[in-house]
Amino acid sequence: MKEKIEAALDKIRPQLRMDGGDVKLVEVGENGVVKVKLTGACGGCPMSQMTLKMGIERILKKEVPEVKEVIAV
Repeated sequence: MKEKIEAALDKIRPQLRMDGGDVKLVEVGENGVVKVKLTGACGGCPMSQMTLKMGIERILKKEVPEVKEVIAV
């Protein structure tokens, strides 16, 4: 599952990098909870929660159905 998540994140990264940010996979829980760290400009952006939920989480759930939730750490 970790490989599928990394592949999905690779699809998201170009958009994040265009704005000076990135996302790192921190942990994949057996309960379907994925922990990520937003870095660069994304780390302190006031829109980061929207990016996390409406962008990253939505795409990960679509690409990897086992993903139940994505949280930032």
